[in-house]
Amino acid sequence: MEFMGYCRPDGSVGIRNHVLVMPTVVCANQVARGISLNVKGTTWFEHQHGCSQLAPDAAQTARALIGHGAHPNVYGVIVVGLGCEVVRAQEVAAEIKKRCPYKPVQLVIIQDEGGSYRAIQAGATAAHHMVLAASLLKREPVDAGQLILGTECGGSDACSGIAANPALGAASDLLVDLGGTSVLAETPELIGAEHIIAERAVNEEVRQKCYNTIKAFEASAIAMGVDMRGGNPTPGNIEGGLSSIEEKSLGCVYKGGSRPLQAVIDWAEAITKKGLIYMDTPGNDIEQLTGMVAGGCQIAVFTTGRGTPTGSPITPTIKVASNTAMYEKMQDNMDINAGTVVTGDETIEQVGQRILDEMLAVASGKLTKAEVLGHNDFGIWRIAPTM
Repeated sequence: MEFMGYCRPDGSVGIRNHVLVMPTVVCANQVARGISLNVKGTTWFEHQHGCSQLAPDAAQTARALIGHGAHPNVYGVIVVGLGCEVVRAQEVAAEIKKRCPYKPVQLVIIQDEGGSYRAIQAGATAAHHMVLAASLLKREPVDAGQLILGTECGGSDACSGIAANPALGAASDLLVDLGGTSVLAETPELIGAEHIIAERAVNEEVRQKCYNTIKAFEASAIAMGVDMRGGNPTPGNIEGGLSSIEEKSLGCVYKGGSRPLQAVIDWAEAITKKGLIYMDTPGNDIEQLTGMVAGGCQIAVFTTGRGTPTGSPITPTIKVASNTAMYEKMQDNMDINAGTVVTGDETIEQVGQRILDEMLAVASGKLTKAEVLGHNDFGIWRIAPTM
């Protein structure tokens, strides 16, 4: 099976050809936004970090930013910094260029440019030229095994674990069998189901890392003296029919299908292996999606029972509804209805094939509902206090 993608000089494949305007610090958000609004064909995001962070947090922020800039869905990058922040825009731009020497990378420092207006002008000029150059690239036939899929569930309900998630798991298996990669995440939503995924590990090292990662997440909540319940499952999950984190986890793990677990990696870490990968992320939808995209996922499939409009600024996000009532109510946001499994009109395998077919269509250029709506959600997972 094939899709039509953008073949990069380093052998990676993009399914979009974005020019990304990327602020490295909260203070640069509005300039980045100003640049993007002035140049059609660009995308951008904002975040609240990049300064007053301890070393581990600053490194995690930088990893997320660099991962987005070096992403194969991105043709070129405008890196926007203030000039005095902890996460140095100069270093972020240099690392993107080091990883992707072929990629145009323009650095804009607000203090050096002499203020916001001049910085917007400089960035918009560079972005203008990048968009023109990007428009000349043509899609080429690419083997489906080049795809890296990010799997996600949010706003789950009682139907998520019996319809949408198993169907996504079936699509995940199909992609892995084609030589592709599928990423399972959401560590707190694997608590109580860790044995299911760990027992599929390819070796003892991966198996133990899986257990240790999930236990560490649970221990961090206990160490704070708080109860996870109410934060996860959320009030909406409970209203949708989920009784506990264990029940939610047993439904969540289905997204990973049934293939062997090849590796366990950190949040936003580069994905380098084929097959099923487990990335350590929070359950928070935006932070999870950001981590998977930073790791290299060119496409994401997001299952939901309550409904969600979330979308990445650079990775198309396909929404799969777990029940027909919500699908019909939120057609502005939903791409696929898996509620047909609940009604008995389709099997899990049939919906899984539909999800894979939709993935290949989107990889070839079809827009998702989230893209049409212009969603550009981005969230960095914090691990330490702001100083």
